[in-house]
Amino acid sequence: MIGRQAGRLIAGFAIMVVMALAAPARAAEDASQAYVTALARLQLADARLQSIGWRLATGNARFCADARPEVGLLLQDMLNYSAPDATRAAAGIRGDFAVQAVAEGSPAALAGLAANDEIVAIAGQDLASLPPQKPGDHRRLFALQERIDAVLAEAGQIQLRVRGRDGVTREVQLSGRPACPSHFELLIGKTSAQADGNRVVIGDHLDKTRRPSDALGDEEYAALVAHELAHNLLHHREWLDQVGRGWARVKRTEREADRLAVWLLTNAGFDPEAGPRMMASWGRRTDPGFLSLPTHDGWSERVATMQQEIGRIHAALKERGVADWSRDFIREPDSKTSDAQRKIG
Repeated sequence: MIGRQAGRLIAGFAIMVVMALAAPARAAEDASQAYVTALARLQLADARLQSIGWRLATGNARFCADARPEVGLLLQDMLNYSAPDATRAAAGIRGDFAVQAVAEGSPAALAGLAANDEIVAIAGQDLASLPPQKPGDHRRLFALQERIDAVLAEAGQIQLRVRGRDGVTREVQLSGRPACPSHFELLIGKTSAQADGNRVVIGDHLDKTRRPSDALGDEEYAALVAHELAHNLLHHREWLDQVGRGWARVKRTEREADRLAVWLLTNAGFDPEAGPRMMASWGRRTDPGFLSLPTHDGWSERVATMQQEIGRIHAALKERGVADWSRDFIREPDSKTSDAQRKIG
């Protein structure tokens, strides 16, 4: 689990980190082009995560009792970067707020919004009037996301004033689509994946490998994201807060997340076998063997667990034509957990 400050993609030194990793390429570019390149790389990675997260969240919305309207839009605040002026120039905007990424197929994408479109106003609020903040302070950006969530929850739609790269300002009305509750964020320079109950945070180095042939495809990457989303949908953090974080209970939550992940993949149109494939490749490479944490099964056990769950999915599809995990997913047993706590939602 992580704090809010650590979770944002555009943490204070995000651009500089990516530039340092791309030092050979940077040497051949001037400083301004280096910022453009670094920002584009960040946004490409974020768009991948947003698009996969969108498919998972909307594809399973009918089984989430607390589904909420979403539009598939992620914003950026120039004051979250270590060099706001340089990043503002790289994005080609005048103010502080712009689109960071949109999810493929989302209302934001269908409305023609794209990375670096400047956001001038949200639901009638002029963003230029917001007080400034210190670098690394993300409260302003979080407050805007919370405002978008609140407006969508109340009205089902939200209006934005957007200035495009051509300098033309337009009003954009976005209607939300039901989605399971969770925001998806990239964490720069990390190899971890975590869920805090409200967000799924994926390290941008999680699937990096020295051999290109070992890189995860989108479906295997989706399996990683689905595992973390499953933690949120099963309210694991809340449950552990109630009953305690002993090794056995944490292992139970990890096993449940593996099992629910393949249901989530199925309903999002991904191959559920991507879960076992991911664990047999990435999981096998990262498994420390006899030094494995007592909170996780070994990679081979996790493969077997997911494959067994896929059998249950096929049975549910055959019987009812739908992979309704809200009905057919069976929680792991725990002697101190009541029947009410075992229910999803």
